[in-house]
Amino acid sequence: MNAENAEQFDVVVVGGGPGGATIAAVTALRGRRTLVLESEAFPRYQIGESLLPSTVHGVCRLIGAADAVADHGFVRKRGGTFKWGSNPDPWTFTFSVSPKMAGPTGYSYHVERMEFDKILLDNASRVGAEVRQRCAATRVHEEDGRVSGVWYQDADGDERLVRARYVIDASGHKSRIYRAVGGSRTYSGFFRNIALFGYFRNGKRLQEPDSGNIFCVAFDRGWFWYIPLTATMTSVGAVVDHELATEIQGDPEEMLYTLIGECPHIADFLSDATRITDGEYGRIRVRKDYSYCHSQFWRPGFALVGDAACFIDPVFSSGVHLATHGALLAGRSINSVMEGILGEESAFQEFETRYRHEYRVFYEYLMSFYAMNVDTESYFWAAKQVTHSGGSELEAFVDLVGGVSSGDFDLVEGGGEAMAQRVSTQSQGLAHAVQQVVGSGRDTAAPLLGAPVVHQAMQESEKVLARALFGEKFNTEQPLLPSGLISSPDGLLWIRPAG
Repeated sequence: MNAENAEQFDVVVVGGGPGGATIAAVTALRGRRTLVLESEAFPRYQIGESLLPSTVHGVCRLIGAADAVADHGFVRKRGGTFKWGSNPDPWTFTFSVSPKMAGPTGYSYHVERMEFDKILLDNASRVGAEVRQRCAATRVHEEDGRVSGVWYQDADGDERLVRARYVIDASGHKSRIYRAVGGSRTYSGFFRNIALFGYFRNGKRLQEPDSGNIFCVAFDRGWFWYIPLTATMTSVGAVVDHELATEIQGDPEEMLYTLIGECPHIADFLSDATRITDGEYGRIRVRKDYSYCHSQFWRPGFALVGDAACFIDPVFSSGVHLATHGALLAGRSINSVMEGILGEESAFQEFETRYRHEYRVFYEYLMSFYAMNVDTESYFWAAKQVTHSGGSELEAFVDLVGGVSSGDFDLVEGGGEAMAQRVSTQSQGLAHAVQQVVGSGRDTAAPLLGAPVVHQAMQESEKVLARALFGEKFNTEQPLLPSGLISSPDGLLWIRPAG
């Protein structure tokens, strides 16, 4: 194809998952001519089935998809129930512990991603984005040091070029074009695990009102997730150390059943269940080395969102949250530049600062959460004591997300050792809060909100929720940094705070 005859769009989004569909809707709603290139045909299978309220009630409302998600009938999730930490009894965290997530936003959903992702992609099309499926991006197009388009193979196998002011890579951890942003992808040593998972019919449920909660259970060799996707279907996965890779590859099904047998709570919940063996849910799947972050999120004309940029351990269901949150931030930046409100450098610096900040918050929170589960007799859990992880892992993390570009200056001073001490302290505070929850004997998770690491993890989500629910009436938003920006009343732009 002659490059001079290429189509022209304002924005080309590579990948139609939650991140791609979100940014496509954000830009289309502000009048940007937006194209989505998706390599598969929807609906298609994907993992990441447990959502957080900020995605459901915040991002989905801002992009106009909230009603369609609500009307679908996904399983309602009040929070999470955990067999985790030193207490032998399970304990429950509810989203409504936060006053800003109480009432109509005090829940989320477990979703079949084949259906949820299609709802979001259909919504992007409804609000004005053009969607082309079975179109796989192969490489970016550059001119004068700027990404100015993308080459893709269409459904007929022909190679085509589409030009754009901005190209967004939202094509996941197997992206073919993310390297064009520069920098490198760094994998976490602390979260170097493997997830092994499958689907079961007629598994047991937690007692009401928590029957829709995700159930996370720690055992000697790792932990299990147990997600009720429908009244009869459950997603069950084990997260274990990467050193089990050889055993898992030998016979994944046998290994999954072996691990289930080592975890009494999960074995009991599956005692009358049968594994699904047909269709998309019939496979035992494995995902390894799945916690990472890229050292650079954008360059002129190009940005990464979702799993193309970063991913973190799934224990707190943060995957779709980080993808849609990052997409919202990037969409605001594109709209602000193209509407002449901000220069590209300041708009995308805000995107990267906030995105790295949110990743850092969840990284620290999850390190603190893992460190709660003290079991010095277990290789897996001994390795997850942050004070034993050594300075190198945390130094690398500080360099990655605590540098000058991110604005998280509090991470720089003292480096990895200072961070290890902070995480250790946070873990102790979190464990104390859990003890208060268990000891209260009441349906309350209020003590958890008092744990600084939990409060910090909820802050940005609460801002998105407030903007989605109250619009211009939400007039108390503060910038992340003193010189930073805030969201516009419609949530789709960056603006400078008054005064």
